Amino acid sequence: MAKWSDILIQNGVIGRDQLSEAQRMPNMTLEDALMRQGYAGPEEITQAKAEEFGYTYVNLRETNIPAEVLSAVPEAICRDKFCMPYAEEFGELKVALAEPDYETVENLRFVLNKEISPSMASKEAILAAINEHFGGSGSAGAGGKGDTESVNSLLQEFTNSALDEMGTDTSKKAGILGMEGANEAPVIRLVNLLISEAARNRASDIHIEPFGDRVRVRYRIDGVCIERDAIPKKLHMAVLSRLKIMAEIDIAEKRRPQDGRIKMMAGEKEIDLRVSVLPTNHGQSVVMRILDRDNIKVGLRDIGFSEEDYRRFSNLIRRPNGILLVTGPTGSGKTTTLYAALNELNTPNTKIITAEDPVEYYLPGVNQCEIKHKIGMTFAKVIRAMMRQNPNILLVGEIRDNETAQTAIQASLTGHLVFSTLHTNDAPSAITRLIDIGVAPFLVTSSVTGIMAQRLVRKVCPKCKVRVDPPAHILEGLRLKPEVVKRANFMEGKGCAYCNNKGTRGRMAIFELLVMSSKIREMAFKGETSLEIRNVARREGMRTLFEDGMIKAMKGQTTVDEVLKITNHDLFTSATGIKPGGGH
Repeated sequence: MAKWSDILIQNGVIGRDQLSEAQRMPNMTLEDALMRQGYAGPEEITQAKAEEFGYTYVNLRETNIPAEVLSAVPEAICRDKFCMPYAEEFGELKVALAEPDYETVENLRFVLNKEISPSMASKEAILAAINEHFGGSGSAGAGGKGDTESVNSLLQEFTNSALDEMGTDTSKKAGILGMEGANEAPVIRLVNLLISEAARNRASDIHIEPFGDRVRVRYRIDGVCIERDAIPKKLHMAVLSRLKIMAEIDIAEKRRPQDGRIKMMAGEKEIDLRVSVLPTNHGQSVVMRILDRDNIKVGLRDIGFSEEDYRRFSNLIRRPNGILLVTGPTGSGKTTTLYAALNELNTPNTKIITAEDPVEYYLPGVNQCEIKHKIGMTFAKVIRAMMRQNPNILLVGEIRDNETAQTAIQASLTGHLVFSTLHTNDAPSAITRLIDIGVAPFLVTSSVTGIMAQRLVRKVCPKCKVRVDPPAHILEGLRLKPEVVKRANFMEGKGCAYCNNKGTRGRMAIFELLVMSSKIREMAFKGETSLEIRNVARREGMRTLFEDGMIKAMKGQTTVDEVLKITNHDLFTSATGIKPGGGH
């Protein structure tokens, strides 16, 4: 009997290389790895499993379930066993299961005193059907239509009842609702559903922004802000107080910025949120960064390296000492890249210590220190203390000033491998930045082994991608040879349910990796400009961000417009009339 993974290959859903790549991904099941990489969707995997085990596959999203069938199985059993009744014929109840489970079928047969005909449906489809037909409150964030309807119904519930009770004495009632009403069940449910819906939609941030007449809620998905429901202005204090209670922040403080953390369950997944509260002229604005632990499980192979860059980067992180810098703006994936490197090096015979501000993800087997400026725990002081802990590898969250840079360099010169980040636009600029903040050129040249700049570009949706030909003037501006264009596989997404009609789903990194050579060290020592260093680095084999992005666009992994926009290329302005970098 063929395994479900082999059936996916036979059906042309995935290739053997994609299967091998997914099998190498650490700390996750093969099913999760295939879905994370976008190689196979939950429905395709479920169909293959159904074929392996001889079950019938049913698409619950396209199935009309009669009311009398719904009443046959209690909601608690459906949620507990991940099953959903969908039809009944000749006294036999048809039930969709997420996994082939003989014990569940027998239990249902005993409890319901009915003959059970088992089928298989994806877990996502089953949870969506449960939320749609039974209501979404039982499993916040489980997925599907139920979450959206629950958020809307809760907002309507507040508008029709709670707000009416507040009357015209807004200041008094808002104060009461802000301090005590945050413990009311509807507020708790509303906040939980907003967070779980954001997590289900792969959002990286939740923005709750007060204005004169409303409170805007936005999710940042794949780097782009998407507006959600507007919360009534009178509910702002209740929602804010609930979030502060969850984040263990002082509720009474309204004048100063505050930070906290929330740990909660979204469906079956535990997520962490980093909470930032900022006073504005219309009230306190909240931004929650969703820290998905799956992000730190990715290996170096999975973050988008070309084969050549992967080999060069692997060599750099395995050196016994020196500094490796990863540069780029906020939100460009620097932390994920460095954590992927640490995962690769995290073995029982290697001691790794990190200094972060703040610690975003907790890595098993790694000693992580959080910077606390209020008590004098700065990067420089923590690095000096870390040196006395006899580490092999140090990760310094960010080099911001001369003292941190000098301390990190001293650590590398005394036989430690140091990873850190800088905020520069490209790799060569990092050399001049270190010199600008006061590091002696000879220290830069003797300690820095490599610099990598990176950006994140949106990936073409694998479900609705079609081959396209970019406009002729774009191809001319790119100076691509006709034979290269002919071999290229430019793709764009038409828009489908899988990508929420955006044409893109998920993001991948593009890189610019500079390895310090003797020539570049000599130029840095002499104080040459970053432009001159860039030209030499390119002659020595460095691929720029734009070039790496275009290679991925020609492979159909991202779009030409996305690469032009992210790399601030002039062609994007001429093609669209939009300022480069807009939209993110």
